[in-house]
Amino acid sequence: MIEFQAVTKRYPDGTVAVDALDLAIEDGRITVLVGPSGCGKTTSLRMINRMLDPTSGTILLNGKDVRQSRPAALRRGIGYVIQHAGLFPHRTVLDNVATVPVLNGTGRRAARARAAELMELVGLPPAFARRYPAQLSGGQQQRVGVARALAADPPVLLMDEPFSAVDPIVRDDLQQQLLRLQSELGKTIVFVTHDIDEAIKLGDRVAVMRVGGTLAQYDTPAALLAKPADDFVSSFVGRDRGYRALGFLAAQGIELAPVATVPVGAEVSAARARLRDGWAIVVDDQNRPLGWVSEPLLSTMDGTVTAADLTSGGSLYQAEAAASGTAGTLRNALDAALSSPSQLGIAVDTDGAVVGGISADTVLRALAAARETGEVPV
Repeated sequence: MIEFQAVTKRYPDGTVAVDALDLAIEDGRITVLVGPSGCGKTTSLRMINRMLDPTSGTILLNGKDVRQSRPAALRRGIGYVIQHAGLFPHRTVLDNVATVPVLNGTGRRAARARAAELMELVGLPPAFARRYPAQLSGGQQQRVGVARALAADPPVLLMDEPFSAVDPIVRDDLQQQLLRLQSELGKTIVFVTHDIDEAIKLGDRVAVMRVGGTLAQYDTPAALLAKPADDFVSSFVGRDRGYRALGFLAAQGIELAPVATVPVGAEVSAARARLRDGWAIVVDDQNRPLGWVSEPLLSTMDGTVTAADLTSGGSLYQAEAAASGTAGTLRNALDAALSSPSQLGIAVDTDGAVVGGISADTVLRALAAARETGEVPV
């Protein structure tokens, strides 16, 4: 466990970055520090591995004051991932990952073998081993940074806005990879972000900090959304916190509706006969959705249905993943329904094939049922 006991960080000019912080970070969980710029979240993180020392108060790591350890020795037992990965530009990917084991006395061959294992673990193909950081995309560099932080198998991993410099699609993929890794490795992770959505998605516990370095609320994501401690937390979490709360309700067993499908290349007349409520989803030869077609759109096609000018289908709902309990929430389901031009979201299986449709009314009925059973606060 990591414990902050009345920790304050005051700089020589009088600026107080962290003010009397009391915080207990649980082992084997992801704890997210979130808040606006200047709230002291990065300062708090950096005091754990002694990149900064507190002005007063104590930080305990497994019951021991971190100031009793030499900084270099302490840091070798704590993984650290920063925003731009911080890779050595003159070293290959494999040697970047192997850096910490070599510093800890592991032979170079064994360290590289361990690095190759970690590359696979974070989703990097073996062919990347001989590349240099400049030859990688931002997302790939961040994966290398995570692999390097895990190379010495540290029990604690510190992550300072590691995904904020990449585009939203890559960011979502990196977040999913982190959750997968955590489910396998069970590290104690302290994660800093300014993005409340990222905090809610990743955190087992979320510490909301306010400017001046004080703790506003420390709670589970669900409790944070349901009962903000004060106006500041309510404002920071956002007015749409009810929608965010849907992300904590699994959608197992949610009812799927029939959906009209048309194979790409079908005759326009046959497609017109298949329309349901004026719409049909065009699918490929493996029943994967390509987009929506409607009567007005069919009237512009000559002979057969083509994939060229279809209406975007919106987001997809992973029905089989939800049924297995591994993914799929009411938020995913509602987003699929609301983003669809036909008002019917598309549910797919793990292979991406269409298995049915989902309406906003169905999601709202599931939400009402969850309230009746106490799964979500009324």
